[in-house]
Amino acid sequence: MELTPCVFCRIAQGELPAHYVYRSDEHLVFLDHRPLFPGHCLVVPREHTVTFLDIPTEQLGPLFALVQRVCRAVELGMGADGVLNAINTRVSQSVPHAHIHVIPRKKKDGLRGFFFPRYTYKGRDEMDRVRDAIAGAMKAHQYEKAT
Repeated sequence: MELTPCVFCRIAQGELPAHYVYRSDEHLVFLDHRPLFPGHCLVVPREHTVTFLDIPTEQLGPLFALVQRVCRAVELGMGADGVLNAINTRVSQSVPHAHIHVIPRKKKDGLRGFFFPRYTYKGRDEMDRVRDAIAGAMKAHQYEKAT
């Protein structure tokens, strides 16, 4: 049984149309079809990877160099005051293919915070427990360090 490629793979293969901003052998940048604001772009590796966490470490530098370039272009092209970058991994990831959102922002554009309710820690003890859990997981798994 052959699996149907994901939407972004189909875009990368030219099977589905997209409003491209940029194309290379490694990456695509195109307009999100349901933008938060006009100019909302998606930066997508051509190679299928399900989440950001699956992207090989050696590919992150070139990917984020492109994200930085797109951020500057979105600010200039859209007359934005800044940009918001967002990466979902599984939860709220509507397409199972790694991608980075580049969203133009203007002061008083109506987007609040990170568009979610914010959490308040119940005190220093809870913050210490959370910090220790994450730091312990990093040490235990010895994540690759950028060089």
